[in-house]
Amino acid sequence: MSNNPSTPASSLAKHRITFSHLILALALFFMLFLSGCATVGRDFPTYQVPRIKIGETTQTDIRSMFGPPWRVGVEDGTKTWTYGKYRYGLLTDSSTQDLVVRFNDNGIVTSYTYNTTEPPR
Repeated sequence: MSNNPSTPASSLAKHRITFSHLILALALFFMLFLSGCATVGRDFPTYQVPRIKIGETTQTDIRSMFGPPWRVGVEDGTKTWTYGKYRYGLLTDSSTQDLVVRFNDNGIVTSYTYNTTEPPR
């Protein structure tokens, strides 16, 4: 008889633990795979967009309607404020909403662009 400490029972127990870890890992991976989504930006009141009037609405008005911008920048020398929410899903539909407002040097809206993948209401 061999002096090998490894018996069929201990070998089987070792495989059961490995198999349990594999099942647990697969379950966690599957849950992450199904729930995998990412959101960038933040919600903003899209119902306010029609209230923007080119040549009239000010930066102060925009801030009171939409809150602080998510991003600020410059486009062709023009100050821009961006409001946006971008949701990406692995197995679910992605959706985007963004509003870019452009201001002249006096802080008056010169143009804006609103885009969404949401269906019209």
